[in-house]
Amino acid sequence: MHLAYPAVLSALLFCTGLYGVLARRNAILILMSVELMLNAVNLNLVAFDVWLSKTAEETLHSGQALTLFTIAIAAAEIGIGLAIVLAVHRNRGTADIDRLRDTAEGHESQEGSAADGSDTDAPATGAAAEKAEATA
Repeated sequence: MHLAYPAVLSALLFCTGLYGVLARRNAILILMSVELMLNAVNLNLVAFDVWLSKTAEETLHSGQALTLFTIAIAAAEIGIGLAIVLAVHRNRGTADIDRLRDTAEGHESQEGSAADGSDTDAPATGAAAEKAEATA
């Protein structure tokens, strides 16, 4: 088999994963896209290892060994990432990246205005109002 076949497949997988990371809003789908990108890298490592072992006299299979380390790191990344996403989903009620970012920015602006003392009489709106009602 030629080296071009797995290289093209790996490039397609990597581009699909990159599109998923850039276009998706859900944190779980972003983690899945990162996994797709890591699998494309693993395919490239194994393909080049086999191609280089045919040309070299000694076969070290360093690409396959590096692939095993990459799989172990990817499994740890998914475990930790999924735990973080589930904790955020329990606290905020959503796994949408844009809504989480807007909530965090809105929270910082509310703290900044309260620290200045300029808008202390203004009614609370949005997420700050919901948080105030939940604590009351």
